[in-house]
Amino acid sequence: MYIVPSGLVFDESYINHSLGPGHPESPERLRAIRKILNNNGIIKELIDINPISDRDFITEAILRIHSGSHIKSVIECGQMAEPIFLAVGGVLAAVDAVMTDKINNCFCAVRPPGHHAHNHGPHCDGWFQGEGFCFFNNLAVAARYAQTIYNCERVLIVDWDFHHGNGTEWAFYDDPSVFFFSTHSLHTYPMTGFPNRTGEAKGRGYNLNVPLRPGAGDKEIITAWQRQLLPALEKQNFKPDLILISAGFDSRKDDYLGNFTISDKGFTRLTEITLQLADTYCRGRVISLLEGGYNPAGLARAVYAHLKSMYIHCKVENIVA
Repeated sequence: MYIVPSGLVFDESYINHSLGPGHPESPERLRAIRKILNNNGIIKELIDINPISDRDFITEAILRIHSGSHIKSVIECGQMAEPIFLAVGGVLAAVDAVMTDKINNCFCAVRPPGHHAHNHGPHCDGWFQGEGFCFFNNLAVAARYAQTIYNCERVLIVDWDFHHGNGTEWAFYDDPSVFFFSTHSLHTYPMTGFPNRTGEAKGRGYNLNVPLRPGAGDKEIITAWQRQLLPALEKQNFKPDLILISAGFDSRKDDYLGNFTISDKGFTRLTEITLQLADTYCRGRVISLLEGGYNPAGLARAVYAHLKSMYIHCKVENIVA
């Protein structure tokens, strides 16, 4: 029996990335994740995926989403630019590994996050840097890379971050080859993600925003996936070749920047729904990218639940097969 494993992207450079003392997007987020994965032993069961480090190769991939002037502005951040580029290199490596069947699914524990990034250029001279702490849209770059290099005709992006992935919506708003689904709060940064934003031109119907009320928990978010995402995919006859998750855990209970109350069991269930979709349409191919999550202890527990579900699913599916 051959078991297709799960993978993990994790690099010390991501921990070294810092936006300054007291910033909520801190290195402690990844330190907490690393600790819980080590303490529970699951890290030994995962395939280590090393980020691509070739700056020219990474830049070529980024240019499919971002402008040259935006890239130049990141380079001007100096030493801080290294982990920003390497975060993209990590998700590109995950795409390579999943699309060549080295692994079945992968979690990318990358920093900085990416789903707010447009082409505005980061501000590297103060406490606030980037758009919503984002510099490059790691996930959007990964989607275009998968389409360009591996001929993925359709990519499904699901985003459960507390904050709306406005950068991802921007990247694919008129594109019917990418279906973007987001649950989020309307009443906080970036104040976008209204339900009437459904896409434009040929992309109309391929952008689905489902705002949730303050205090929303497992029931509300799981219902949104079951009653809105799944029927929408069926209506559009959208059968993805790859599924990408913007895995923001600031929607978890007790987060410092969010007011949802999703539990670790809730994230497990969302993961299971995603994996079932992937089994149906794309041979189980799922890549999950860390976005928000600002209570390090809570973030770590949610990531462990998410990653454990991905790993167990691989084992069970292959045993059945």
